[in-house]
Amino acid sequence: MRRRHLFATTGALTALAATVSGCGVLGAGQEPADLQIYSARHYDLEGAFGQFTEETGVTVEFISGDDAELLERLKAEGDDTPADVFMTVDAGNLWNAARQDELAPVTSAALEEAVPEDLRDAEGRWYGLAMRARTVTYNPDNVDTAAFDTQDTYAGLADPQWKGRLCMRDATSSYTQSLVASLIDLHGRERALEIVEGWVANDVQIMSNDMLLLEAIDAGTCDVGINNHYYLARKLAEDPELNVDLFWASQDGAGTHVNISGAGVVAGSDNAEDAQRLVEWLATDGQNAFVDANHEFPVNPSVTPEPTIAQFGEFQRMPLNAQAYGDLNAEAIDLLAEAGYR
Repeated sequence: MRRRHLFATTGALTALAATVSGCGVLGAGQEPADLQIYSARHYDLEGAFGQFTEETGVTVEFISGDDAELLERLKAEGDDTPADVFMTVDAGNLWNAARQDELAPVTSAALEEAVPEDLRDAEGRWYGLAMRARTVTYNPDNVDTAAFDTQDTYAGLADPQWKGRLCMRDATSSYTQSLVASLIDLHGRERALEIVEGWVANDVQIMSNDMLLLEAIDAGTCDVGINNHYYLARKLAEDPELNVDLFWASQDGAGTHVNISGAGVVAGSDNAEDAQRLVEWLATDGQNAFVDANHEFPVNPSVTPEPTIAQFGEFQRMPLNAQAYGDLNAEAIDLLAEAGYR
């Protein structure tokens, strides 16, 4: 049987051994939890996992860190890993973990019913649990939505009418990289390069995070941006008078770009039964507990979004291609550099 303890971390990896059954940090002599989660997701884990423990009696600990670091840790630990579930915040990272045989296939009627086909692995190695939409935000005092290209809104922002009016995230952001990877998948590299070069030609202002971007739109520093929907929901919860509206991109075309947070059972888990039970719970009874506090959309179509994001209205989403997000990430980074996007 493999070891069941928390390993010391080094470098940028932050270890968080919080027993969500209410005991705080794991102390000397304290019994280890039933499940250990390696998680790159940092949003309200205690609340959702605590509710899972209350309902099932299965205790949970988690170690948080960067997606790539946690995956490298899994690979280095091999069969001796203490991890039971790997949780990450990008479909490409889930695909990559499965490709490297770090996740075990799971057969689950509950998960197949709860998670749409394109938001889960065809072999059952990972499942989407929370969905975020990366779409257009704008200042309604300065923008008439009739100016947006409803066929391909992302490409439409390369139009000269938006020169000096755009704010976007930096090239190092995984949000930017996944969006560009999806454009390469949708249009091919040549057309995707033209789109990004158009953004650059429009003197796009680069912001280091989505919250700054929304503040810039509110202040009129720029008129239009691309944001994850939940950042706008957060800002509106803080300031209902925020002068920023949301526009669902490409509704007459491919749909709005989405990405997921998701999880899979670790191939080396010695408690795969409870690990699968947790993933199933997060996709069903625990959906609202998992997504609501961060204003994310549930992947389960039978679960109602929380009120703040429900007011944004329904939208058609772009089908998610996890392999493209993972396989085309390096090409997206190269494309951004070639276009002069910083």
